Amino acid sequence: MNSLVLAVIGVAMMAAGYFLYSKFLSKRVYKLNAEFKTPSHEFHDGVDFVPTNKYVLWGHHFTSVAGAAPIIGPAVAVIWGWLPAFLWVVFGTVFLAGMHDLGSLWASARNKGQSIGTLSGRYIGARGRNLFLAVIFLLLLMVVAAFAVVISGLLVAQPGAVIPTWGALIVALGVGQAIYRFKMNLAVVSIVGVAALYGLILLGDSYPIELPDPMMGMNPQGFWIVLLFIYAAIASILPVWVLLQPRDYINGIQLFIGLGILYGSVMLATPTVVAPVWNDNVPADTPSIVPLLFVTIACGAISGAHGIIASGTTSKQLDRETDARFIGYFGAVGEGLLAVGAIIATTAGFQSLQEWEGVYESFSSGGVPVFVEGGGAIMNAGLGIPAGLSATILATMAVLFAATTMDTCMRLKRFVIQEIGQLAGVRLGTVVATLLATGLGLALTFSQGGDGSGGLLIWPLFGTTNQLMAALTLVILTIMLMRKGRPFLPVLIPGLFVLVMSTWAAIVQLGTFYANGEWLLLTIDIAIIIAAAWVLVESVVAMAQARKLPREPEDEEALTAEERLPSERR
Repeated sequence: MNSLVLAVIGVAMMAAGYFLYSKFLSKRVYKLNAEFKTPSHEFHDGVDFVPTNKYVLWGHHFTSVAGAAPIIGPAVAVIWGWLPAFLWVVFGTVFLAGMHDLGSLWASARNKGQSIGTLSGRYIGARGRNLFLAVIFLLLLMVVAAFAVVISGLLVAQPGAVIPTWGALIVALGVGQAIYRFKMNLAVVSIVGVAALYGLILLGDSYPIELPDPMMGMNPQGFWIVLLFIYAAIASILPVWVLLQPRDYINGIQLFIGLGILYGSVMLATPTVVAPVWNDNVPADTPSIVPLLFVTIACGAISGAHGIIASGTTSKQLDRETDARFIGYFGAVGEGLLAVGAIIATTAGFQSLQEWEGVYESFSSGGVPVFVEGGGAIMNAGLGIPAGLSATILATMAVLFAATTMDTCMRLKRFVIQEIGQLAGVRLGTVVATLLATGLGLALTFSQGGDGSGGLLIWPLFGTTNQLMAALTLVILTIMLMRKGRPFLPVLIPGLFVLVMSTWAAIVQLGTFYANGEWLLLTIDIAIIIAAAWVLVESVVAMAQARKLPREPEDEEALTAEERLPSERR
């Protein structure tokens, strides 16, 4: 199979999804209204609620939701063969992820910018909301801790990525000031910012930075982890326009250019996919493809974390409701394209099937390093980019994706902690909540030693937890649509599919954890299954009631100050 065929089919189907299916969702299901007053205007505070140009906000949303997961998941899942991974990514992006992200953004914007967790209380009750918040908090904790480990590992393995990774912060600060304080032309700022980022990549490739061991009493990876948490904590407190938003925007452009380089290399080199279409010779430790494929690839097909981000930060910056189609659905398309690129890099970036099988010796063999290796080989063959520079470009892409997700999730975790405190009758300030979020993340990350390996301790639960979160979000959206008398089957049917597969996977994992004596993972998995089942029961009851209740008005419904997050109240 020529990898160019995969690239063309993937791009064509996702383009069709955006131009056709997202238009149907926007007009018939969510009924986006350009005249609707969004929360960014209603609660404009210059910190969290900031009306934002849709292209800038797309950059923030795209890079926040993408992270390293759409690279890691496909890079692991191709062990079953390239066809199952490719089909799930393409059809998942078009019919599930785009619909889910657009819907989450719409639902939050229609409800004062509330998070999907808070919103669940309105439609399924207080008990369901509390369990929803618990799942959200656990999911955010997993992402922040694990991505800190992934980023630090890449900075150690690819020292050429150090300068562009940290230099991007300076570029982002300059971009934020140029756009908001000096009102400079967005196109000019974008060109200069991207040029600066690629200049930093060239500089980093020429002057790689390797830390001494030990570094301030820690090994290099541990030092980078601490520095990353400090950065994420500061970024989560600053107004979004100062660092978070411009960083994500300029990274989004740079990362899309990086994808363009990868896809351009595929067009020129047309490498052959050496991995099998369907792998009948999987390593002994490989689990069954059904249902594990559908939780191994989460981001890149559908991801519950997207709903948290869309309703947690993106909705508070939405300028016009109609922008949600471009930001939400096209943001999912961008991630789908990254996932397809990861599939191509990890299946066509090798010279032979034997070489590929030598890398995929076990189920856990795939990941970001394989993406960097395979993608670098394709870029070298297609555009003649030196292997070292190719690796630096792809490693920087992966790091910047993961870092933007990490800082956004740290801000969201602060929101959730504040809300949990509110439910407990304790009002937590921004600084206190941020310190709690940072402290819990560091405690988990270093719980197994100074190398930060504890950050991956509960990561095996990410796939199932993330997909259960997506399914439950779609259930909430279904209830909202039913209450408004809107078409709901385009949301309900995918939601039921994801719910069945993620619950099935969680049950399968129970047996694995029990057999391996992994009691912590077993206990958490049981708790997640119980919480999801409880929320589902509450949701079924709410669906039954929705058919009997009067239709909700098309405009936003009033919410009391007590219903809002502490950070959302003025």
